[in-house]
Amino acid sequence: MSIPTKEAILQWIADNPAQTSKRDIAKAFGVKGQARIDLKRLLREMQDEGYLTKRKRSYDDPNRLPPVSILKLAGTDADGDLFLRPADWRGDEPEPRILYIPQEDDPAFGPEDRLLMRLTEVTGEDHSHQARLIRRIGTGPRRAIGVFRASAEGGRLMPVDKGADREWIIGAGDTGGARDGELVEAEIGKGRTRMGLPRAKVVTRLGDPGAAKAVSLIAIHQHGLRDHFPEEVIAEAEAAAPPELGDRTDLRHLPLITIDPSDARDRDDAVFAEPEGDGHAIWVAIADVAAYVSPGSALDREARERGNSTYFPDRVVPMLPDALSGDLCSLHEGVDRACIAVRMTFDAEGNRTGQTFYRGLMHSAASFHYQEVQAAVDGTPNDRTAPHLDVLRALYAAYDALKRARARRAPLDLDLPERRIELSEEGQVTSVAFRDRLNAHRLIEEFMIAANVAAAEELEKRRTPLIYRVHEEPAEDKLDALRETAKASGFSLPKGQVTRPAMLNRLLHAAEGTDLAELISMSTLRAMAQAYYSPVNLGHFGLALRSYAHFTSPIRRYSDLIVHRALITAHGWGPNPDADGLSEWDLEHLEATATLISEAERRSMVAERDTNDRYLAAFLADQIGAQFTGRISGVQSFGAFVRLDETGADALIPVRSLGAEYFRYDRDEQTLTGTETRTEISLGQRVTVRLAEAAPVTGGLIVELLEIEGERRRPAAPPTRKRKLRKGPKKRRR
Repeated sequence: MSIPTKEAILQWIADNPAQTSKRDIAKAFGVKGQARIDLKRLLREMQDEGYLTKRKRSYDDPNRLPPVSILKLAGTDADGDLFLRPADWRGDEPEPRILYIPQEDDPAFGPEDRLLMRLTEVTGEDHSHQARLIRRIGTGPRRAIGVFRASAEGGRLMPVDKGADREWIIGAGDTGGARDGELVEAEIGKGRTRMGLPRAKVVTRLGDPGAAKAVSLIAIHQHGLRDHFPEEVIAEAEAAAPPELGDRTDLRHLPLITIDPSDARDRDDAVFAEPEGDGHAIWVAIADVAAYVSPGSALDREARERGNSTYFPDRVVPMLPDALSGDLCSLHEGVDRACIAVRMTFDAEGNRTGQTFYRGLMHSAASFHYQEVQAAVDGTPNDRTAPHLDVLRALYAAYDALKRARARRAPLDLDLPERRIELSEEGQVTSVAFRDRLNAHRLIEEFMIAANVAAAEELEKRRTPLIYRVHEEPAEDKLDALRETAKASGFSLPKGQVTRPAMLNRLLHAAEGTDLAELISMSTLRAMAQAYYSPVNLGHFGLALRSYAHFTSPIRRYSDLIVHRALITAHGWGPNPDADGLSEWDLEHLEATATLISEAERRSMVAERDTNDRYLAAFLADQIGAQFTGRISGVQSFGAFVRLDETGADALIPVRSLGAEYFRYDRDEQTLTGTETRTEISLGQRVTVRLAEAAPVTGGLIVELLEIEGERRRPAAPPTRKRKLRKGPKKRRR
């Protein structure tokens, strides 16, 4: 019988602090007989090496850290130094502060990573120990969000993940006082019960899962979003003062305006255009967040951890506290605001001919929303837009030139409808519709792209490090899947050519105006690689651009704040550009920051999507039995997905609901074919379905198939068993 390794014993002690005697360890690892002597020898050896401290027949001391300990991340200080804390501190003295001493080949750490570290005690510092990494030994206890169902023995945790069928047993002493039907956060334990189910322990009660605010709350907890600011972060934000002109360029004479959605929560970009020669000059002014968020400050550390703001129909989880995001850094109408602005010049064909960046002070002349701007330019101005018609017309004239340049560049022409979920004051869904896509939207989008490119190229010219927005070309297997979808839909995508956006545009344009346009657009989107942040420039495939960086939204994206700091450093703006430019720590950790904010962006995207799914399920929950039209948007071995026309919601037709016959799944052709009726379900088919289930807690929708391409679905009759006739008397066994 083998005995456990030193690392395994340390992991056990960290996970089970109350069971650290030799007997407990032997029982945990099933050590019996002669092997117990070997285990005793190993424990003594670990004690001599300083791994363990023996105390009353138990190998731990709650007030002393052994030279080798399991630690977790605690955060960074104002200088950017990383601090650690014990994975499980049980002492009655204050938790020790431990400084991490990184080595050249050490990996990046996650917030729940458990780190085996060698410690050295120090004196005369603001920390008690210094730590060097031995190895990363896994993550901490996993947590799950679910609905608590009480029982005589404690209860069960029912998952909120769509499609999940796992449950967890919660012991009577682990319910945390949760009531039946409450939404809870639980820590997943090790080991299983007699019924084979894993164990869990309630750590947070989140309230009624049917409450309006619970929908986004589930996503916030499920995806680990930081929805509360530490007190020191709020204090720093509230101590910020309104800007003064000082060394800034005075831009208050420019009639800069903001154009945003009608429900915008912040305004971080303002625009202005005017004729210049045969072309145009375009100003894009962006909130100067770097003036308020200094490198290494509590605000900066929190913003970096969050990475970006996350937007839900009922709330926003902001990157910065409201004192900044909703006030001093928001370009409100009629007030002075600090900004970083770029003046770009373009010829008559929309080619950029020059650019100049400024750190300035601006004064927004007006704040509009997209619909009223479009209406004004189309000939129906209102009282607010009428005085600014000349400014709006100049913006649209400049946009016309940029459109011509965009057509020559031929970026990926994906123009997918954006779903809008309307809520009542009580947080209930009142309607689901698709946002209109106006030229006013496209104008702002094109101006922001131009400013982002100008920022990237300016920093390249000045040889200043930055974080790029990277979008690599699609992988070959993803393109093959798109070719199969195109073929099944009656279109084609050539093979053997260099992959360029223009090639995909030909497919999109071929489908445009047909019933399959949305399917081809969604399939093309699925084929794309995930965009991410990187200090290495690999170009942007979708936009067909060589250099691209995010510059235009520093209120809600940390990537843009880094680009702003780079511009401050590159230009030497202000009396002390080192105070709010790129710090040494920023430069040393540029790659780690890019990875961190890329991961944060993906978390936010999934959280926003899951929340929208739950709101849609809640909206449809009282329409069980209603019929809807839609189109097959995906096919898997377990069933087919339907995108409903009215709401854009995705619903599942389980293969088990299709009748008694067997359905054969063809991965290449993306079809399900019935062996009896020869019914074929494939991508793009028009269907009519009946809503069978809607689960707001998970966001799942289950539908039954009624019609395919206008023909009534006729399930195969269930097979009948034929009785075998005996030909003679049954022989008796002997």
